[in-house]
Amino acid sequence: MQHGEPSRTAWGAAAHRAAHQVLDGGQVFADPLATRVVGPHLEAILADARAHPQKALLRRFIAVRHRFGEDALVRRVASGTEQVVVLGAGLDTVAYRRAAGVDGVVAGPRVFEVDHPATQGWKHTVLAEARVVVPSGVTYVPVDFETQDLSFELAAAGFDASAPAFFLWLGVVPYLTPQAVRDTLRRIAAVPGAAVVFDYANPVESLGERARSYHQRRAERVRALGEPFRTYLDTDRLAAELAALGLPVVADLGPQDIAVRYFGVRADSAGPGRSGGHVVLATAQD
Repeated sequence: MQHGEPSRTAWGAAAHRAAHQVLDGGQVFADPLATRVVGPHLEAILADARAHPQKALLRRFIAVRHRFGEDALVRRVASGTEQVVVLGAGLDTVAYRRAAGVDGVVAGPRVFEVDHPATQGWKHTVLAEARVVVPSGVTYVPVDFETQDLSFELAAAGFDASAPAFFLWLGVVPYLTPQAVRDTLRRIAAVPGAAVVFDYANPVESLGERARSYHQRRAERVRALGEPFRTYLDTDRLAAELAALGLPVVADLGPQDIAVRYFGVRADSAGPGRSGGHVVLATAQD
């Protein structure tokens, strides 16, 4: 991020979510507030998406990570979890859809939205312009993951670290330093009964030629925005590290798994290898 400015990649993710509602009919992830959030920029977003069809790959991955994450959230809330923490919330709308009478995704739990102070200030403005109601159960927690203690800031905001919680951490890990990622996972693992969904990318050298070329172009774009990719994770090593933290992996979906589960691709034609973008669910041991 540029100093004192909101995250530009957060805006890009919101644009992709809005485009998914229109261009893909919300096939994977339905978010009726997504188009309202981008407001008057929607037509320009759709025009750009149509002019650059290669962006559909990222748009669909963003839809998948939200669908996967919110499906897991619903299951945890149904089993009694009463705290939800949205890490790096950006313009995410999960906490607002129930207030708008859209769905019951967050029926019951208190929601803590954690993000950089500049991004949160911008979100307040965006929501007000879109006339999106902020429910009374939402608490904003301004945190810089690189310099502040997540556990301390959450506790100061009223989070109960002795009670189960669900952490939704999407579109953030690649932009943090490896140390900040490890510190955040360690703090999540310290919460008894915690669960977390996050996405990550495999090391560039593990990608096929086509995927590597696509990734390098995207890396150049986000670097130009001042938000470079900093962390890549090996799937097997990540699983071992999470297990050592007491936060074992329940599910880790790579490109093949995503193609089969969400896009109806036959397993025997989903393509070689498992490297690329992943979304993972891990749960703390009791």
